[in-house]
Amino acid sequence: MKFTYYGHSCFEIEVAGKRILFDPFISGNEQAKEIDINSIQPDYVLISHGHGDHIADAVQILKSSGAFAISTYEVVMWLNKQGCENGRPMNHGGQFKTDFGTVKLVNAVHSSDLPDGSYGGNPVGFVINTEEGNFYYAGDTALTMDMKLIPLWSKLDFSILPIGDNFTMGLDDAVIAADFVDCDKIIGVHFDTFGFIKINHEEAVSKFAAAKKELILPKIGQSIEL
Repeated sequence: MKFTYYGHSCFEIEVAGKRILFDPFISGNEQAKEIDINSIQPDYVLISHGHGDHIADAVQILKSSGAFAISTYEVVMWLNKQGCENGRPMNHGGQFKTDFGTVKLVNAVHSSDLPDGSYGGNPVGFVINTEEGNFYYAGDTALTMDMKLIPLWSKLDFSILPIGDNFTMGLDDAVIAADFVDCDKIIGVHFDTFGFIKINHEEAVSKFAAAKKELILPKIGQSIEL
């Protein structure tokens, strides 16, 4: 699998010949100004919740690429109203079999509304199982005991966790989350974009290393083979 980071919580996974884009927020991120949105042509777009810093570029990318959206019922219905009708509405606990693997929606403790102020439903994370490997994307969330359920559904090769604190869990809770989901390779997201979520990179890596875990802090535009 190949992971490509577009900043904040936006990234793409290439697996089974498919490109899966998560939480598209690029144009509003000053740190990602070198990224050409038009060059991003995914097969799927997965959205964890309706906040602007996770959905801002979804409509443009979905329309330009013809990608298939997967998210909560409320988010997919909102996308339908924007003219993006190719999608699968889901909810917590549901699983969907795709041509790259299975997508399971799991609990995330956060809030959600959509760019027009309408109700965004409850936020989710995703557990993705594929023939090439399995991973968990937590979305925006606090540390939650529900994470202990994830090893029942998947033996994870890596996890993508928010680490910026303030709006989500911070470093200490993310280390615990990695234990809860039984995963030693972590990719950090949702950090440094805004003043509230700036982190000390050296401290972050050290905290995970002390727990015998690897924390990867990708640079915007960087691709990583996993």
